[in-house]
Amino acid sequence: MTAFARLDLTENWGQVCWELRSVNHRYLEISIRLPDEFRYLEMTLRECIKKRLKRGKVDCTLHFQANQNEGQWQINQVLVQQLWEMVQKINAITGNTMPPNTLDILRWQGVLETHIVDVEEIGKTVQQHFETALTQLIDHRKREGAQLATLIEQRCTTITAIVAQIRNELPLILEAQRERLQTRLTELVEIDSERLEQEIVILAQKMDVAEELERLDTHLAEIHRTMIKDQAVGRRLDFLVQELHREANTLGAKSNHINTTRHALELKVLIEQIREQTQNIE
Repeated sequence: MTAFARLDLTENWGQVCWELRSVNHRYLEISIRLPDEFRYLEMTLRECIKKRLKRGKVDCTLHFQANQNEGQWQINQVLVQQLWEMVQKINAITGNTMPPNTLDILRWQGVLETHIVDVEEIGKTVQQHFETALTQLIDHRKREGAQLATLIEQRCTTITAIVAQIRNELPLILEAQRERLQTRLTELVEIDSERLEQEIVILAQKMDVAEELERLDTHLAEIHRTMIKDQAVGRRLDFLVQELHREANTLGAKSNHINTTRHALELKVLIEQIREQTQNIE
């Protein structure tokens, strides 16, 4: 299911930005791109996604920018000032007029220090930030899913109407076939009414699609029940759509009347549209 989420965060140690994208996929495929400092988070983030998503190709990218002073050498100005004052006092006592050597001061322990980035502490923030971005992505998917559900329900309603129309037309079609058969047989050879009725029964059995129509209704009702479940339903919908397509094919194969054939083709078109939409549902 197509969705996108972007979340930026600025802290005193720098900036992070999560970009999450999701596109249609039959299964769950996860791709995570992390800076080297945060590679250790990958398995944790994967598990987080697996707990909340079941389908889709999900791409997650973390952008990290540390502040310029992070990890660089800095001068401990307080310590340098103290050392300078001490050297001045010593010079006053000893009568030495030579200024203190700068390199000697730099070599003094603690004068030069580096601001170390606490990757593990930042990692906790990065993970929390990711979970927030993932929630936004899922909310986006839910909104799109609601729209897809409406489209699928509309097509199911149309299919139900076509099935009802076929069911209503069948007696008329059978009666028309009976009259046509009787006329042709009468023109060819004299035939008794009992034999004619036998031929009509055989024809009716060949044209009997009541079972297919019942199954279509059953599958449509099951699709409706599945759509209102608060869980991943994409794969189940895939199966039900396959069953709808099978019944529509059988209906078309049994048809020997132009109206029924046309209805079967309409059903196949609608079912294919539903199949395309179910590929986008988790």
